[in-house]
Amino acid sequence: MASSNENLEEKRPLFGNRILTNNDNVFQHNAWDNVQWNDEQQKLAEKKVAENSVISVTEDQLEKYEKDADKYWDEFYGIHQNRFFKDRHWLFTEFPELAPDTVKYHSNSDAGDTASDSKASRNNDDHENCTTKELKIFEIGCGVGNTIIPILMYNINPNLFVYGCDFSSTAIEILKEHKEYDTSRCKAFVLDATQSEWNPPFENESLDIILLIFVLSSIHPDKHKHVIQQVYRYLKPGGLLLFRDYGRYDMAQLRFKKGRCLSDNFYARGDGTRAYFFTQDEIRNLFIESNFEEELNIVDRRLQVNRGRQLTMYRVWIQAKYRKPLK
Repeated sequence: MASSNENLEEKRPLFGNRILTNNDNVFQHNAWDNVQWNDEQQKLAEKKVAENSVISVTEDQLEKYEKDADKYWDEFYGIHQNRFFKDRHWLFTEFPELAPDTVKYHSNSDAGDTASDSKASRNNDDHENCTTKELKIFEIGCGVGNTIIPILMYNINPNLFVYGCDFSSTAIEILKEHKEYDTSRCKAFVLDATQSEWNPPFENESLDIILLIFVLSSIHPDKHKHVIQQVYRYLKPGGLLLFRDYGRYDMAQLRFKKGRCLSDNFYARGDGTRAYFFTQDEIRNLFIESNFEEELNIVDRRLQVNRGRQLTMYRVWIQAKYRKPLK
């Protein structure tokens, strides 16, 4: 059963409303929204990035990171299986478009809602009130399903179908073994989103929503534009792209050691996987240059708190929504 603190944390509204006004209260919650940095914090972050941005890898190493990217992620999922990332139950708070008028969702899901509960919810009396509109969702870089599984669990639209791709075959195999993976409602497949031509199980301009959730950062910056152009190709006119990823000066960027930088703001972790850290303008330019219309582009600066260990961690994420124009 969730504690009162957990329930308070999970029931928070869209970020931006939990503001820390008194530092003495910092450990009252698990996270604080829209944390503003002072000049000293900003300069310290810039200094740390300057220090860890010295590029010392060879051309051969750079080529290996790119060539073997799928192998590094296969090894990652082979080791961690589905235990490393938590299911993203916060999706319906930040992106309510994923379950419009169809969601049987309790905000304490992270504290213990079960798959059996979700199946029951799809068969209760609320089912007759859900929309019958077809909804096709596609996640690029779905991993082991930390986004797809919550959508399948809580979106009760009988005409929902979710696609997911990843270039790690190991991740796709793990996803297909999940008890919530239902071939009548979803299809996961192996695809390298950076390859020049895709061969997905759907047609051009056939998708309502495409998700890029902490995946574009793992791709070489030179290939970002190609991925966005493919997104545009497969979205319906009026379709929506939902984006969330690492922002510049996020804690993860500041923690990189010297020798891990591959190019500006692009790093290799110790396990060979990579991460890029975006600015709002970079994301805006990527999408606008590919003819998208901007609906949202914000920086989510959040102070996360480990109340047990009395630690604070500054996170910076970019959250955005872009729409393909109607013809």
